[in-house]
This record gives sequence, structure tokens and C-alpha cells, in this order.
Amino acid sequence: MASSGLWGIDYEVYGDVQGVFFRKYTEEQGRKLGVVGWVKNTSYGTVTGQVQGPKEKVDIMKNWLSSVGSPMSRIDRAIFSNERQISSLEFHSFTTKY
Repeated sequence: MASSGLWGIDYEVYGDVQGVFFRKYTEEQGRKLGVVGWVKNTSYGTVTGQVQGPKEKVDIMKNWLSSVGSPMSRIDRAIFSNERQISSLEFHSFTTKY
């Protein structure tokens, strides 16, 4: 498959990821990379969301979500699912959902 196409992926990050500005940093990182999507806290202590953009940028975001996060966060694991090639972006920017 061509790596220049658009890709979408769902994610959920486990660990100490709430109350440590994880969503704020995720939104900033997404915007910096030029990907679109969203991030939000779940009721059971994880952070979930979706990323869309060029495959290489989505891969950079996946790496960031699974190993970097916000300065005060502790990432135990990140689960990625529903990775797919998409024909167009479904979002206009990267946002935080509440």
C-alpha cells in the first residue's frame, strides 16, 4: 500500500493519564504534526480518541501516544484499533472532547 494515503486509527491510552494535562499535550502534538482527530477522558481512567492524517504522521502520533505523552503522565500501554485507509479526513482539526 502507498504510504502517502490518508489513514485513521482509534486509540486508548492506559496508565496515569488523567489530571496530568495529557489531553492538552495530545491536542498540541496533533496540531503540531498536522493530523486531525480528538482526545477525551473516559469514566474509567483512560484517555481515548482518534487520529487521521498521512500515514507517516499517524505513525509518529502513535509512537508519541504510546511512549511520550505529557511530562507528568505515566503510560502503561496504548491500544490501537480500527487502523484503516480513508478517502478523506472526517475532522477539521485536533480537538478535546468533554
